[in-house]
Amino acid sequence: MKLLATIIALLLSAAVSAANAEDWPARPVRIIAPFAPGGTADTLGRIAAEHLSESFKQQFFVENRAGAGGVTASLAVARMDPDGYNFVVSGIATHAIAPIINPNTGYDPVNDFTHVAYFGGPPIVFIVPTALGVKSLSELVNYAKTRNETLTFASPGTGTSGHLVAEYFAQKSGIRIEHVPYRGAAPGVLDVVAGHLRFGSMTWTTAAGQIAAGTVVPLAVSAPARLADFPAIPTFKEAGYPELVSTTWFALSGPARVPKDIVGKINGEVIKALAKPDVQTRLKVEQVLTEPMTPEELTQFVAAEFARWRPVAEQIQLKAN
Repeated sequence: MKLLATIIALLLSAAVSAANAEDWPARPVRIIAPFAPGGTADTLGRIAAEHLSESFKQQFFVENRAGAGGVTASLAVARMDPDGYNFVVSGIATHAIAPIINPNTGYDPVNDFTHVAYFGGPPIVFIVPTALGVKSLSELVNYAKTRNETLTFASPGTGTSGHLVAEYFAQKSGIRIEHVPYRGAAPGVLDVVAGHLRFGSMTWTTAAGQIAAGTVVPLAVSAPARLADFPAIPTFKEAGYPELVSTTWFALSGPARVPKDIVGKINGEVIKALAKPDVQTRLKVEQVLTEPMTPEELTQFVAAEFARWRPVAEQIQLKAN
């Protein structure tokens, strides 16, 4: 009797879920951006919200909820009902790095979420002060080794993608580096310009202005191919580091077990939104690299990123301790 009651309850739950999915969206849908307004996560969330509002004739709105490097918002969404009305702008920081460096995040980055749609993100670029006289990654390595110097470098913060790319590069190249984390990339870029640090490992978005001004030299980008607008800057892959193809990526995720038909609808519309010519023009300014993915492909991608960065993140944790 207990087994029968359980089966009936599950069937009723599935029927209610299906009915709710058919009516969806019957009220406004929230997308939580886990960082302050104005950043890439916020921009991508608002692009998606605007398009989804038009497509579904219902309001999709962005709520900024910063805290703990994005963990606060991610944990909140992981604990919400999977009814299709609450999502978070997930990303490499919150779903590939934070759960490794901080095992107390309170969520599993794969199993506690429904990964809905991939947005994309800007690549990492290594920059050095013009006065340093270094023009390439190989010259940077030679500079460190011939002087037997530990190179100081700036990133937007501990555990960011800029931090991990630099640590990975150091492991592969055999040089010693010392991390100088900043709260946000802009102050770090300025200290690189001033020559206070040997190099910076930053998102393209934050370094682009100084690159254009000629106050820093870009050594390599972590994009899969050279940026069309900056063909003179080589990729890490070309420079002999094929593993360093990476972006500071973002995606749209909800709590685990969001109904599949809702997920499919949102995924299709986000892909349409990102393909719009005006959106592509807007994202090109920040060199945000987009790629269409199914929800299944995105889930596999998040799991692969979590596994990929684990050894590097664990090494950072060891160095910190």
